[in-house]
Amino acid sequence: MTARHFWRRNGATGWALTAPATLAVIGFLIVPIGAVIAGTFMDPRGIFAPYISYFNSGFRTTVLFRTLQISALTTIISLIFGFMTAYVVSRAPGKVKSLLIVAAVFPLLTGVVVRAFAWLIILGRNGILNQTLLALGIVNEPLEMLYTQGAVIVGMVYLFVPLMVLSLVGVLENIPRDVLQASSSLGASPVATFWQVLLPLAVPGLIVGAVLVFTGSFTAYATPQLLGGERQTVLATLLQQRAMVSFDWVGASTIAAIMTVITITIVLAMSHIARRINPMAT
Repeated sequence: MTARHFWRRNGATGWALTAPATLAVIGFLIVPIGAVIAGTFMDPRGIFAPYISYFNSGFRTTVLFRTLQISALTTIISLIFGFMTAYVVSRAPGKVKSLLIVAAVFPLLTGVVVRAFAWLIILGRNGILNQTLLALGIVNEPLEMLYTQGAVIVGMVYLFVPLMVLSLVGVLENIPRDVLQASSSLGASPVATFWQVLLPLAVPGLIVGAVLVFTGSFTAYATPQLLGGERQTVLATLLQQRAMVSFDWVGASTIAAIMTVITITIVLAMSHIARRINPMAT
């Protein structure tokens, strides 16, 4: 039954069932976000004054590009590790697959702050990794790993790889093995089979996972704050500083509006790319 026939048959009943959720989204998501964005256009200095002030600040634009860089790298690394893990899980037999899925998503059973503190213990100046490198004679003095961009990316990848795995496992499971075997039997190399068969068929899961990881890392607060500190300020931590330390609510709303616009743009761009690669992906 097509969606058109469904709505014709169910009519008002369908609208009545979806009305509560629709009203909740409008009342608790769209209206607050709209009010925040609208507030940035009521500055007495001019309608675009907050945005001009933001982009004229070298520090704030640096924070914006740093956030985009961290989010992009986190997404790419999570995609690589997530795809490899999801492929292994999807090809595993029954009970083994269940155990692998539990192991893959185990980090989600602990809080974000707990996981960030775990990395503080590992990457600290006197942490486990530095002690190991010193004991092996690889370095002569402890490395400065905390409060660097690398530390933030490592923490974010650890945080979001399970989401990528969950997004991809179902998609990879539904790719018939016969298709891959047919590609090989027709003379395609493993690399060609991957690029021309497996990857295009996995696009729906890749897009969903990439959107989840990018938006999550782009708006993350606790992990960048704990592992990056003020040296690696990102948009979310800058927003918190403007709102709760400087009490600059217009500045904080401007940052929130910029984050919203960038997030929506990235989602639309990824959907467009998905349609170009695989018209059935969306």
